[in-house]
Amino acid sequence: MSKRKKNNTSIHQVFTQLVLDIFEQNGNTPLNYKQVAAKLNIRDQEAREVILEVLKEEVRKSVLKEIAPGKFQLIELKTFIEGIVDLTADGSAFIVTDDEFESDIFIAPRKLRTALNGDRVKVYVYAKSRGKNKEGEVIEIIKRAKMEFTGVVKLSERYAFFIPDDRKMMHDIFIPMAELNGAKNGIKAVAEITDWPAEAKNPIGRIKYILGAQGENDTEMNAILAEYGFPLSFPTEVEHEAEEIPDVITPEEIAKRRDFRDITTFTIDPFDAKDFDDALSYRVLENGNYEVGVHIADVSHYIIPDSALDKEALDRATSVYLVDRVIPMLPERLSNGLCSLRPKEEKLCFSAVFEMDEEANIITEWYGKTIIFSDRRFTYEEVQEVIETTQGDFKDEILKLNALAHKLRARKFKNGAISFETTEVKFKLDENGKPLGVYVKERKDAHKLIEDFMLLANRKVAERVSKMGKGKHKYTFVYRVHDSPKPDALANFAQFAARFGYKINTKSDKETARSLNFLMEDVEGKKEQNVLTHLAIRSMAKALYTTKSSSHYGLAFDHYTHFTSPIRRYPDVMVHRLLFHYLNGGQSANAEAYEKLCAHSSAMEKKAADAERSSVKYKQAEYLRDQVGNTFTGIISGVTEWGMYVEIIENKCEGMIRLRDISDDFYTLDEKNYAIIGQRKKKIYQLGDEVKIKVKQVDLTKKQIDFSLVQD
Repeated sequence: MSKRKKNNTSIHQVFTQLVLDIFEQNGNTPLNYKQVAAKLNIRDQEAREVILEVLKEEVRKSVLKEIAPGKFQLIELKTFIEGIVDLTADGSAFIVTDDEFESDIFIAPRKLRTALNGDRVKVYVYAKSRGKNKEGEVIEIIKRAKMEFTGVVKLSERYAFFIPDDRKMMHDIFIPMAELNGAKNGIKAVAEITDWPAEAKNPIGRIKYILGAQGENDTEMNAILAEYGFPLSFPTEVEHEAEEIPDVITPEEIAKRRDFRDITTFTIDPFDAKDFDDALSYRVLENGNYEVGVHIADVSHYIIPDSALDKEALDRATSVYLVDRVIPMLPERLSNGLCSLRPKEEKLCFSAVFEMDEEANIITEWYGKTIIFSDRRFTYEEVQEVIETTQGDFKDEILKLNALAHKLRARKFKNGAISFETTEVKFKLDENGKPLGVYVKERKDAHKLIEDFMLLANRKVAERVSKMGKGKHKYTFVYRVHDSPKPDALANFAQFAARFGYKINTKSDKETARSLNFLMEDVEGKKEQNVLTHLAIRSMAKALYTTKSSSHYGLAFDHYTHFTSPIRRYPDVMVHRLLFHYLNGGQSANAEAYEKLCAHSSAMEKKAADAERSSVKYKQAEYLRDQVGNTFTGIISGVTEWGMYVEIIENKCEGMIRLRDISDDFYTLDEKNYAIIGQRKKKIYQLGDEVKIKVKQVDLTKKQIDFSLVQD
């Protein structure tokens, strides 16, 4: 197609959209072509004739109807909607809308135009749609979800293609030879779409940078980060700004702060942690009560709003924890140096200090800037040993803090909090990152001790700000909220749990929480623990950040925020800034601006979680690659119309048995009962059933593990 013809096509599309918009904007009043032209302020006769052509063409497409000679009207008002493209495996898509339609809008592959998964698009919804879903076609791409993809370069003599890793990216990217950026055949890289001509089947792009050879640990981990849009390094300006921050704490700064340097203080973290953003101080007061200080790294002291450091931290919004590495939100000089509460060093903190009685009731509370000196860096294992043996460094302090934590925990559960003890998979890696073994991380009292005091600080900070002002005069703040589960999702879970003999009482939030906790306690250590826990979590709403004060269902707190991890979470930095501003008499911040920051933080948190899961899946596939042909016992962890997922009990690796590979019958999905049923013999494989499997094959590129069923 010539450039001129291409331009004419795009002009025609623009005209079509403008014409249809006129009918929408004028309440679908019948109009002739002259009236449409007048509303578009078009007087040129040739252009007016194009409008008439558009009107007649849209009649042929059943978008408009000619209600009288020369008078046109939309067939159905409000047939244009916006939404997000959710691509399916066959190349069709559903448009997830903002509750404008009861069901999502189905888009056939040929009607997607160049829309890609996750794009925000404008869609024309057909007035006459078949089946339960309305159907439509994409008429405009409003915002691309992403333009960069990870994948593999495939070279021929005169051209190159880029094969994306993303299974929902259905199009290979054409790479002109001049845009290869040194990439060789078979190399893993990041490509960027630069153009997608209207007549072209494939987008055109360029190789942005090379990741390395396929299968190498660093290549694959960096590919996961790039796939989810996390940068692999900090910009020079950001690193320079971090290096320029003075590391000396001046007497003037100390004078502004409450001094905790002489009070017993320590950190408790994983053995391999490098950034310590929280510490606990403890002392017995003269009245016999206990003073517990929750001291959090004063990141906001070092990061100036709107600086290069601040903009980068906001953009990232979170640190990312892959299987073998941490991609920090802040440069190492801050995350592992200036802000990290390292032992035997004076550090600046923002603290929540509580006076507590023997029953862990809060008598007084104080919030403000402090300076601390950590006496000891503990690992969880070291603290657990003190708890179990009642011997070791700071044993009196640790044992009392543990006793107080138990009381805080008991009260939390009594008030309706839910205890989800999910199993966290960890890998034993060799020096090249290859997995040698898989184990499940245990959560003991040492972990819960820290968690309970962090929860206390987060809750009390949120309560403190929520009480500032009333009604419309409430102060803008960043809350962490968690809605109660949708009744139908909860009912489905209760029905499934009943198959294992567990009763879920859904009469009230408190009764639901109590019975879920009984279930979680009862199921601990049993083969169905992971399946039931994951299903329970999936039935819950997702926690998110917002300025709209609301409760946290899972924790049973009326107000909750994130205050305790500013080294790795940007919302905590915002909380520190707002709290300090308000404690010093500042006026309420702009709610609309902070709500946008909250939405961004929630989105980036989800991306980080997806990246982490992707790295776990890759390592599970890599671990089982050497176990092809081996037999294991597993639990059915998911069922779909094309297969069932099975989680191996001993190593928590998950793979799929495809229905077409089960040879003794023809199996179909019984969605309501979470089961696969044989059509002739009526044999049932149900979620939670124990089965024997053999590792059939592993595709590292797709992070995909296939099992075959070992039948009796």
